[in-house]
Amino acid sequence: MSNTQNWQIRQALPSEVEHLSGLAFRSKSYWGYSDQFMQTCLEELTVDACYIEKNPTFVIEDGRDTIGFYSLEHISAVEVELGFLFVDPAFIGKGYGRELMMHAQEEARHLGYSKMIIEGDPNAERFYRSAGGSVVGTRKSASIPNRELPIFCINLDASEKPCPS
Repeated sequence: MSNTQNWQIRQALPSEVEHLSGLAFRSKSYWGYSDQFMQTCLEELTVDACYIEKNPTFVIEDGRDTIGFYSLEHISAVEVELGFLFVDPAFIGKGYGRELMMHAQEEARHLGYSKMIIEGDPNAERFYRSAGGSVVGTRKSASIPNRELPIFCINLDASEKPCPS
């Protein structure tokens, strides 16, 4: 990412849910999924105000442009799940996803979690592995029958046992 860019990460606002839902949809469609596949995923890609109020959600922006966002969902005292992590397709491959991922890990540590669980799109496996994730299993897709999604775990606390592999 260029140093000349004036990006920042801030908390998402409930008033941004339509924009964030559209961004998530565009980002998912970046991988070339069919229109039918994307319509089936529409509900799980939709962010509502209640979700933002219940789950820490952050956006990365450059000037006035919202480039991407992520959220964290509480699982247990030690585990948090990365609920959303999406980058607008025009900005994929420019380092914004990495910035969001680093911020998500730091925020999760700050909130007291020692492990981050991620249900990732199969196309994002390299990204999550480069962020420190190891595949620990699979989970059935909530939207697409017979589709298995990789589950990653990132150990956020070096003093803890590593994630099982």
